[in-house]
Amino acid sequence: MNYLSTRGDATPRKFCDILLAGLAPDGGLYLPERYPQVGARLAELRRIHAEQGYAALAFEILSLYIDDIPPADLRALCEKTYTEEVFGTREIVPLRRLEEGLYLQALSNGPTLAFKDMAMQLLGNLFEYELARRGEELNILGATSGDTGSAAEYAMRGKRGIRVFMTSPHGRMSPFQQAQMFSLQDENIHNIAIEGVFDDCQDIVKAVSNDHAFKARYRIGTVNSINWARLLAQVVYYFAGYFQATGSEDQKVSFTVPSGNFGNVCAGHVARQMGLPIERLVVATNENDVLDEFFRTGVYRVRGAEHTYETSSPSMDISKASNFERFVFDLLGRDGAATRALFEQGVAQQGRFDLRGDARFADVARRFGFASGRSTHADRLATIRDTWERFGTMIDTHTADGLKVAREQQGDAGVPMIVLETALPIKFESTIVEALGRAPERPARFEGIEQLPKRVTVLPADAQQVKDYIAAHCGG
Repeated sequence: MNYLSTRGDATPRKFCDILLAGLAPDGGLYLPERYPQVGARLAELRRIHAEQGYAALAFEILSLYIDDIPPADLRALCEKTYTEEVFGTREIVPLRRLEEGLYLQALSNGPTLAFKDMAMQLLGNLFEYELARRGEELNILGATSGDTGSAAEYAMRGKRGIRVFMTSPHGRMSPFQQAQMFSLQDENIHNIAIEGVFDDCQDIVKAVSNDHAFKARYRIGTVNSINWARLLAQVVYYFAGYFQATGSEDQKVSFTVPSGNFGNVCAGHVARQMGLPIERLVVATNENDVLDEFFRTGVYRVRGAEHTYETSSPSMDISKASNFERFVFDLLGRDGAATRALFEQGVAQQGRFDLRGDARFADVARRFGFASGRSTHADRLATIRDTWERFGTMIDTHTADGLKVAREQQGDAGVPMIVLETALPIKFESTIVEALGRAPERPARFEGIEQLPKRVTVLPADAQQVKDYIAAHCGG
């Protein structure tokens, strides 16, 4: 399997090359040259999942895209990653029925209590494996709005040949999220709080990645969902959710996905393109509703920092969805030149593009299954309260956004709707208390985490200053 860029660079590259590279040289995102089709193998994959478990299913899906890691090694990496010891349950991503036709898929049983662990734990093992094989080191630069940072740092801490430089918006994550990251004392972990919003952090990561001389000299890689390997790992739990919710391959399911940066739901798009019987992919946003606006109107309109709202589902406080480019590339028939024009002339220069007159957008729901909806703080509180009172289930704020929108978009009663859980409620304690009048349970290992000493450097939203910090701390 070779990989190409969404902006037209078709130079053949293998998986392990793009694993370490992040962005393509032309500024695009990597995608496989084709999506392997699994329709004829669904029954076999169901059996493997039922008899051998999640790690075996992960190996089967990943091996369709990875042919430059020996199969025995890839299987061992999957088995090392997806264990009951790491994820707290044999099922890894168990499904819980809330009511007829409506399910929650638990993705937050990993080390940092967020769905990002599902991919990041594998990514850490892949990085360590490939760097050891090449005898190289990697300096990872990332951006987080809340959960990516801690998941990456917990996955990479102590890993040989890896340093992490994680940017985050100064003061805009929950206290628990900040403490998870900033309390780490590992020498290979560096936290950089940027005076701005998440989109500023993401822009810095892209600017550094596009400085090819700096990137080469300091061996810069990424862990954000712009890295295809991370998105690929997330494809697996769509298959696992489907198999748990259905009994045969002639059934369909729908998924609702809380989304700000479009990475999580883009993995669902990939699964659907592979032939997984997904009827609808519902994008749930908070008040930062750039994605909802696009799927309703065909207009993609980036907001500035002053119009990127600080909400009670802060991990989705994003107004520039970097992963969205992968879907647009597919929407435009994999036309790299057209995709480049939309993002370089449209988004970069005008802050928007408009596909309202494009027949390809007019058919987006039928061709790709996408729908969308929006949730507010009041919706969040009501959904958290209702879910607790009726089902005895406590959910976090982002999952509440998903559940609210899922009910609006549920559609055919015969098609199960699976809402992807994003994090455990403890990460957003103040809003849970506001909704329920009680605090969520806290795992013992995180008792008193907010009071631990913190290692963090505050910098302005300036790519050059971040590059200077990296140069001073990476030994390159």
